[in-house]
Amino acid sequence: MAIEENKTRVTILTGTYRIKGNIELLPGARVTDYMAEARGFIAVTHAEVWEVVGRQVFVAPFLNVNRDHIQIITPGSH
Repeated sequence: MAIEENKTRVTILTGTYRIKGNIELLPGARVTDYMAEARGFIAVTHAEVWEVVGRQVFVAPFLNVNRDHIQIITPGSH
């Protein structure tokens, strides 16, 4: 039986950027659990990268985000 993954929309804040995109969580998992188990980078799909206050920098179908630069991550697109 295949494990079905669930795409969860998140907003990630770094010191420089606001990133909106999807991460893949197992059903019932929390973003907190995902971050606790993440290694050096997290995979974000359908990513939009914005200046923290300002313009959109770029969009990408896939983006690796360095876990050490994440200051805030929250479910939803804020």
